Amino acid sequence: MRYGKIKAGLVGFAVCASVFVYTGLGTAQTPKPKRINRAIELLQQGQPVYYTGSHSGTVGSFEQGKADAQTWADYISYDMEAAPYDVAGLSAYMQGLAAGGPTRTGHRTPAVIVNVPVRGADEASVRANMWMFEQVLATGVHGILLCHATTAGAVRAFVEAVRYPNREQGVGQMGLKEGIRGAHGAATAAKIWGVSNEEYMQKADVWPLNPNGEILLGIKIEDKYAYANVDEIVKVPGIGFGEGGPGDMGLSFGFKRDDPKAREVQLRIYAAAKAQKLYWLGIGEGVRGTNLEEAIERTIKEGRMIGSGEQTAAIGRKITKRQMPY
Repeated sequence: MRYGKIKAGLVGFAVCASVFVYTGLGTAQTPKPKRINRAIELLQQGQPVYYTGSHSGTVGSFEQGKADAQTWADYISYDMEAAPYDVAGLSAYMQGLAAGGPTRTGHRTPAVIVNVPVRGADEASVRANMWMFEQVLATGVHGILLCHATTAGAVRAFVEAVRYPNREQGVGQMGLKEGIRGAHGAATAAKIWGVSNEEYMQKADVWPLNPNGEILLGIKIEDKYAYANVDEIVKVPGIGFGEGGPGDMGLSFGFKRDDPKAREVQLRIYAAAKAQKLYWLGIGEGVRGTNLEEAIERTIKEGRMIGSGEQTAAIGRKITKRQMPY
């Protein structure tokens, strides 16, 4: 996700192009989404996005998916970093989302981004565990977040693992090689997306590196080793967004509560991401402690994605004059 596009849209308080049109009776016409991935569609319109679900103990089940299909959130963060790695449960959940759809925005399912329990400690670790990325993508999710992204080599291996070999954008840049994802998972993922196998394999690429891609990749910078490498990490092609992981970062550095150095670290990480026009999650470190609405407005103007919480989303959507249900 790229900072320049969102900033330009937010400074002018752009209104989303795709909206519900309400009649005098209060009913609505069915929206016509322009993309499969709602989060990407919104970011292209200059709107920050808001998520739900991360670390909430979401049960991977068909019924839970049906219930979550009408979520208020722009995307669902599905946690398998701290929660069990249960691909069968994730698959059932995705099937439930499809059965409970379409969403209020007209998308077949909400966008789902999975925190996979692969640590980006180094390139070898990621390559040894890239089978997890393939299995998760085969369930029909729309993105993956790599936790503890510590080196640029690890992040390159991550991007290569989720791309098909016939993708050309970015190959050769910053040492990025061609993708190595196999074709066999396309059949199950395509059913969730509601497209043919061939169309899925065309669309299942990383955005914004591939402008037509529908997969969103993120990274978490959350220890002192990643902090030392952050300038190179955020340059890797194929990454769309990220976040700072202040809790684990504090443990890594040994920060005490309210240590001002913790804020300095997060601001430094965001500066590096901003320089590469990446979107970044979270309320800006420079506005914490202020009035919530003021903090959200200032954070939006910084070009951040914002983060989680229905109240935060309601305030942010009002600030950017987003037409509901977007």
